[in-house]
Amino acid sequence: MKERVLITGAAGFLGSHLCDRFIKEDFHVIGMDNLITGNLDNISHLMPLEAFEFHHHDVSDFVHVSGKLDYILHFASPASPIDYLKIPIQTLKVGSLGTHNLLGLARAKSARMLIASTSEVYGDPLVHPQVEEYYGNVNPVGPRGVYDEAKRFQEAITMAYHTYHKLETRIVRIFNTYGPRMRLNDGRVLPAFIGQALRGEDLTIFGDGSQTRSFCYVDDQVEGIYRLLMSDYAYPVNIGNPDEITIRQFAEEIIKLTGTKQKVIFKNLPKDDPMQRQPNTAKAKEILGWEAKIGRKEGLKITYDYFKSLPKEKLHKTEHKNFSSFIK
Repeated sequence: MKERVLITGAAGFLGSHLCDRFIKEDFHVIGMDNLITGNLDNISHLMPLEAFEFHHHDVSDFVHVSGKLDYILHFASPASPIDYLKIPIQTLKVGSLGTHNLLGLARAKSARMLIASTSEVYGDPLVHPQVEEYYGNVNPVGPRGVYDEAKRFQEAITMAYHTYHKLETRIVRIFNTYGPRMRLNDGRVLPAFIGQALRGEDLTIFGDGSQTRSFCYVDDQVEGIYRLLMSDYAYPVNIGNPDEITIRQFAEEIIKLTGTKQKVIFKNLPKDDPMQRQPNTAKAKEILGWEAKIGRKEGLKITYDYFKSLPKEKLHKTEHKNFSSFIK
């Protein structure tokens, strides 16, 4: 009998790639998503498969899954500033109530659970590059606090279940990840730049462009997550590509890649936007034997070709959801 895995946020960018990976590894995959930011197009190719089933459900409400479960991967959460600023309460709930519900399910099923945390738990870091032992520099009452603190609470309650209930848990701290199936206009820097380039618009940089990011291609990220899940390590692990670049340099790379002639324009930096982001991945290399393999040049070419293949109406469509029914 196939091992069974529940993946929440399955219709999202990263969740859908994880569904693909576990299907490839011969699991029975149960995808769950409330579609508040996810898109069924991302998993439509999986729907006919006997080894895949989809549940349209909000994990902030009680979660029931029939039959045995061997693993749970909790990837349900808004992840872009546009989303979590529009739906702050839902963002907090999925990180707190949603995580609590799924930990309870994992305990009932004796399943191993991996949670998707984020480099945002480090806030605007005072330690560079960021190591897992760094506690972070986060403003809990700032606009980004709803996302940052949801993830920090998520880590805390997961460790509590691990220590108190002896539940098998894993925590991945995900750094900027990119690739096919990202939402083109979701507010994150890479799809924003490529979308502007494809539409012939100037590329918008917030601040002076000196802030840094480190971009990891999705296949590398999925490999790291899979290895962490199958490991015996219960504490947080950074998974990301340590190749750091300034936003200004990154904009210039996108202009070169797309062959566009737009200029770069500057706007005010949002409150609490981190100035540096670079993972120290020594722990992932030591414990998991993992390191990023796909360079930014290769990964960006694949991603750009994906966005370029989208229908033209999607290039000009502003990402908008009717969030009202989800705000409770």
